[in-house]
Amino acid sequence: MSQPDAADRPGVIGPPPLIYGGALAVGFGLDLLVPFPVFAPGMGMLPGLVLIGLSLALAGWCIGLFVRAGTEVPPHRPTSAIVTDGPYRLSRNPIYVALTLLSVGIALWVNSFWMLGLLIPTLVVMTIAVIGPEERYLERKFGAEYLDFKSRVRRWI
Repeated sequence: MSQPDAADRPGVIGPPPLIYGGALAVGFGLDLLVPFPVFAPGMGMLPGLVLIGLSLALAGWCIGLFVRAGTEVPPHRPTSAIVTDGPYRLSRNPIYVALTLLSVGIALWVNSFWMLGLLIPTLVVMTIAVIGPEERYLERKFGAEYLDFKSRVRRWI
């Protein structure tokens, strides 16, 4: 079994769930050291759980579209098709929107300002070290097809 060509990979810094999860873990650790709640106790639980549910539904929908299109979900693997339907009509990165909503939901659920605040550097890392390389890769691989999609659909929302 041969390995895919190294040039047929986006060259992202790492798996996005690990990037988001790492920030949540650091926020959890900081919260243990110096608790910094967002709301009064219990106030963020319901909104947090709603956002978690919405994020999981959105991610599941997107993953289903990738499977149906016969392309890889992980951004460090070669892409064989551009998905442009469903939530991809509104965002070029709805899975990352889902991961962001999941992070906000978890932060609200556990009432951690640290987790919420660390989302800002997480989004910077995602934009520079994941989305940037992905977009350059998709432009090289799909050319005009991707450029047309990029011109019609916003990066986030």
